[in-house]
Amino acid sequence: MRFANISGRLSLVTTSGTVVDIERAGGGRFSERIQDAYQRWDELLEMATSLDSEGTPLADIERAEFGNPSPWPRQVFAIGLNYADHAAESNFSIPAQPPVFTKFQSSLAGPYGTVTLPPGHVDWEVELVVVVGRRAYRVTAEDAWSYVAGISVGQDISERDRQRVGPAPQFSMGKSFPGFGPIGPLLVTPDEFDNPDDLELGCLINGEQMQKGKTSDMIFPVPELIARLSAITPLLPGDVIFTGTPEGVGIGRTPQRFLAPGDELVSYVRGIGEMRHLMVTDC
Repeated sequence: MRFANISGRLSLVTTSGTVVDIERAGGGRFSERIQDAYQRWDELLEMATSLDSEGTPLADIERAEFGNPSPWPRQVFAIGLNYADHAAESNFSIPAQPPVFTKFQSSLAGPYGTVTLPPGHVDWEVELVVVVGRRAYRVTAEDAWSYVAGISVGQDISERDRQRVGPAPQFSMGKSFPGFGPIGPLLVTPDEFDNPDDLELGCLINGEQMQKGKTSDMIFPVPELIARLSAITPLLPGDVIFTGTPEGVGIGRTPQRFLAPGDELVSYVRGIGEMRHLMVTDC
């Protein structure tokens, strides 16, 4: 199934290409807030199978109406260096444990719009994003996908100067400026894919391909990430996991390249959709 946050309302995107408002179609059984639905995700999936497919054509929905499918998570986890080629271009060895940091909730944003560039060197990092659908604590990798509500497209936009300032790196600060965590446009349940561990993802700037990879190249695949995170702390319904980026970031290029005002950043995961963001400045 495919879900979306459209004009602030929980919506089902049907296979016939229509958008069904779940609060209205379900007679108020669920609220319009998508974040509330994660507490009752299994119940939502059961109800959604019986919803009438009549609704608004997806083609009639403006891009600006799409929001982040998990806009108010209680926890946001982000994984660094989860692709070997990205670790190499960043001059790091392959990690034995997944490096974990956070992006503060205020950095999260929707799949379309503008991103205001702060001073410094702002980089792109397309990622598969996982949204948790059931409380997960000490789960095994074999069972991990059953705890996932769905997956989406994400960008871990990063200001590299702030990220690397010493004496201790400030990863979370460099990656948490407003708009630095866009997610969307759809949340797709794992059963929609033949193999949810093997998806193509990538990003383009002004039409030029910058990143292109496969999630099958992750050092720590999604099930392993969920098992390792939940071994330490419970993962809560609606929590977000940015799972890492493949090679092709700006800081790893020769010469280095960074986002500039007027750039259009397009991010995609095949089978989910694409995001589009225009870079702007306050000046």
